[in-house]
Amino acid sequence: MTAAPAETGLKGSSERGRLARARLLRGLLPAMSLVLVLLAIAWLNPRAISYFGFSLMLNLAIPIALATIAQMFVIAGNELDLSIGTFVGFVGCVTATWLKDAPLVGALILLGSICVYALLGALIYLRNLPSIVVTLGMSFAWQGLAILILPKPGGKAPDWLLSLMAFKPPFIPFPIIAALLIAAVVHFGLMRTSYGVILRGSGGNAAALSRAGWSLLKTKVVLFALAGLFGVLSGMALIGITTSADANIGNGYTLLAIAGVILGGGEFVGGRVSPIGAVIGALTLALAASPLLTFMHIPPDWQVAANGAILIIVLAARVLISRRER
Repeated sequence: MTAAPAETGLKGSSERGRLARARLLRGLLPAMSLVLVLLAIAWLNPRAISYFGFSLMLNLAIPIALATIAQMFVIAGNELDLSIGTFVGFVGCVTATWLKDAPLVGALILLGSICVYALLGALIYLRNLPSIVVTLGMSFAWQGLAILILPKPGGKAPDWLLSLMAFKPPFIPFPIIAALLIAAVVHFGLMRTSYGVILRGSGGNAAALSRAGWSLLKTKVVLFALAGLFGVLSGMALIGITTSADANIGNGYTLLAIAGVILGGGEFVGGRVSPIGAVIGALTLALAASPLLTFMHIPPDWQVAANGAILIIVLAARVLISRRER
């Protein structure tokens, strides 16, 4: 009489073990993709795996990682931001002009742009508007403002920003340290705090969150404000690296940010995001599009194709793993 329950228990334990292994493999996919890219670069040129090589390959990793985190906050609320790239360009133009020549005015403009992002979140929620349409319209607005501020490439980054982005710590390149710090801070805030659970819950189960008495309007505003904050940090970091600005400097960051979130384990629905995975995804894309690969005589077209191939392979692997979880 005890054989059947024992057999059922063994089957249940085996099923839980299988699901746990599938989830672990799914969580390791972003890191595995990064390792594969590093192995490919090491095979093409072993000398690239060095302090100088990583500094060059990850030169733009910090602004890409910050833009990816900005997009991650929006996706956590089941929305999508198509304006983050032009917003980064707008911030870059403000940084290289107003923030350099009139720091107080520049700081107020950047603070105001974060407030505009927060208002976008409120507008999307209150009027039940598609975030894709609203942010697409804002992308033209940010682009136009950037052109008004800086009609042609120029300007100069503030000296303190240049010094910060030029920081060269011993042993470990600054982009890697910055990426680890960004991942740790956002992971703690979003995944380890009670309010972080509420923010993710607004995308995972908005109805239950509302029944519990939490304001969905407030969570939407906070998520978009955080996206604006990290967008500002991304634009400032980008200008600190490039030293000058251009109204079109961040246009490619919209697709890179979306790809980084998805590559890092995020999903468009359900509020499922991973700050650590998003940063790893951003590092992977930064490596695949590294200027060092151009010096290694790899055509830029192949570098763009590599980003697409990495994303497709990881998504295909995720689908196969998801089937095992069922």
